[in-house]
Amino acid sequence: MNDDWRLTRTVRTATGEVRWDRLGPPDADPVVLLHGTPFSSYVWRAVARSLARDRQVFVWDMPGYGASEKSPGQDVSLAAQGRAFAGLLAHWGLRDREPLVVAHDFGGAVALRAHLLHGARYRALLLVDPVALAPWGSPFFRLVGEHSDVFERLPPALHRALVREYVSSASSRGLHPTVLDRLVEPWADETGQAAFYRQIAQADQCHTDEIQARYGEIRLPTRVLWGADDTWIPPAKGHELASLIPGARLELIPGAGHLVQEDAPAELTAAVLSFLP
Repeated sequence: MNDDWRLTRTVRTATGEVRWDRLGPPDADPVVLLHGTPFSSYVWRAVARSLARDRQVFVWDMPGYGASEKSPGQDVSLAAQGRAFAGLLAHWGLRDREPLVVAHDFGGAVALRAHLLHGARYRALLLVDPVALAPWGSPFFRLVGEHSDVFERLPPALHRALVREYVSSASSRGLHPTVLDRLVEPWADETGQAAFYRQIAQADQCHTDEIQARYGEIRLPTRVLWGADDTWIPPAKGHELASLIPGARLELIPGAGHLVQEDAPAELTAAVLSFLP
């Protein structure tokens, strides 16, 4: 298994240093991939490498995630991530090039906020099992959010076991042990443990409530993809979201859970390619 995924570039943002990278021909049409929580750009590795054969692909770890900075008191809310993403598009020189944006889970809310609140322009938007509609957050997610200070003090071994079980549940087909190790690794040490509970504590539904009524204003080509076996966010939310965005349609991916990138990377890549202008 090719597991050498590394982000080689760094940029300073208002919420900390962000690790990012660019793959593919530098003059090709741009595609930007956004991960969700509690993940990182690592989940996009197969899709990114496939697209990079003839596209310029941008990947990044959100502040507080993956290889990006994690620090006490850090603002890792959806509001902060939306601002950071809008700034990154400018840093990458993509304000006028209008990339195709492909966004998963919390990344979906980040892309939607950047577009609706911060004027970020995209050529098209592909939302993959996004956090976009109220109510969201599993009972476990809400429990941790309400008692993050308690969970943060868990013994390290118990914390790692909890994160492994939680991340595993995002896959319908089951994760390869090496993949599971990589997804858990950023949260495993003392800094990562604090960051894991910090990002859940700051996951406030108000940040999607703020934009949900505006989805009808979206005028760019939009498609909604959903793992048919998603137990984190049910496919019914995909039908609802597609109905709210003018011209959008929903495509279900059979056999995939919430972590579509791991369960069905070939099918997801094909869906992205079919949507590329």
